Amino acid sequence: MIDIEEEENLTPQGDLALQLTALPRETNGFGDIFGGWLVSQMDLAGTAMASKVAAGRVATVAIDRMAFLVPVAVGAQLSFYTQTLEIGRSSIQMLVEVWSDDPLSSEWRKVTEAVFVFVAIDGSGRTRPVPPRRG
Repeated sequence: MIDIEEEENLTPQGDLALQLTALPRETNGFGDIFGGWLVSQMDLAGTAMASKVAAGRVATVAIDRMAFLVPVAVGAQLSFYTQTLEIGRSSIQMLVEVWSDDPLSSEWRKVTEAVFVFVAIDGSGRTRPVPPRRG
């Protein structure tokens, strides 16, 4: 895992997969955006990109190296970036990063990251090979 202090001035890795605004209905008891909601949005962003790589349906099978760096405030504009790390016979390992543009402070900062593992599946829900990448 990358050292958080070294990462503060870096830019997002990968491609923009999803953007949305954090709304009040997504808060926990302390008024911050609920981590579980954020993870579900990361899964949606990762699934969208992994299904392109797999040329079809995928299932999330693991989430590795989850790290929440800062809380997310209501009203923050969240940007989800994905980067394919590795493609196996039927699996796709994808880094998903979330960056926040806080409307009150105008700060652009990394909120969280995780490595998601997806498996390509067929219409019956069985594992299938990931097709070779087109150049």
